[in-house]
Amino acid sequence: MAKRREGGFELLAAMPWPVPLVLGVIGFVGVRYGIGWAMSTSQNAILAGLGRQLSNGAYALLAWAVLGICWLAALASYISAKRRRRLLETQTSLESIRALSWRQFELLVGEAFRRQGYAVQETGLGGADGGIDLLLRKEGKLTLVQCKRWKSQRVDVKVVREMFGLLAHHQASAVKIVAVGAYTPDAQRFAEGKPVELITGAALLELVRSVQTAPAEPAPQAQVPAPAEASPSCPKCGKEMTQRTNRRTNERFWGCPSYPSCRGTRQLDGNAL
Repeated sequence: MAKRREGGFELLAAMPWPVPLVLGVIGFVGVRYGIGWAMSTSQNAILAGLGRQLSNGAYALLAWAVLGICWLAALASYISAKRRRRLLETQTSLESIRALSWRQFELLVGEAFRRQGYAVQETGLGGADGGIDLLLRKEGKLTLVQCKRWKSQRVDVKVVREMFGLLAHHQASAVKIVAVGAYTPDAQRFAEGKPVELITGAALLELVRSVQTAPAEPAPQAQVPAPAEASPSCPKCGKEMTQRTNRRTNERFWGCPSYPSCRGTRQLDGNAL
C-alpha cells in the first residue's frame, strides 16, 4: 500500500503540541528579523542594502503567517491528544473496544503504547485493510505495529508472515500485531521464537486498564444511623421518659409522660433535676 503523503501542517500537528508552539515563535523571529539581518551583514553592497530594507518589515506578513500556521498546528495537536486520552480513559470492557471504528481502534492502541513510554508515529501505511499502522520507538529500537479490528474473524498466519517479512526492510527490532479477537493456531506457531508479539483483545484490555489514570469510583458507603439515646426511667413513677423543651430557656430535658400527675424530670445526662 502506498504511503500517504503528509503536508507540513500535518507533520507539525503530529508533534506534541508544545513543539509547534515553540517553532512558531522561532520561525516568526527568524523570518521577521533573521533574514534581513543575515543579508545586511553581506559583503555585497546590493544584498546588504536589500537586507536593510527587509529588516524594516518587508517579511512581516510572512512571519505572522508562519506563526499562525505553527500555532494552529499546536492547537490541533492539543485537541487530538485530548481526544486520544479521553478515548483510552473511557474504555471499560472488550465490548466497548469492539464498538470502536478501525481509526479509533488504531488511536487507542497508539495511546496505550504512548503511555508505556514509546514514541508513537502514525505511518499512514495501514488502514481498514491492514498494513503498518504505527511505528514505535523506544531506547533506540523500532517496532512495527499492525492493528486488526476484526470482530469475528481470527488473524491468520498470512498476516503474521507478512508483518515478519517487513522487519528487515524497515530495520526494525520487533513486530506487534494487535487484534480485537484471537489468532489461528498456525499464526501462533509461526510467531513462536520470533520477535513477533501477538496481542489478543483480552490482552489489549488488560494493557489499557494498566495505563488508565482515572481513579476507580469508590463503592458507596452505607449510612449507618446513630443509635438513639436510651430513654431513662422516671425517678418518681418508673415510667419511660420522653424528651421535652423548657419554654423559658429552650433547654432539652427528660420529662415523665404522666405529667402533670407526675412531675418527675431528669437532665439529658441522666441526673435527676
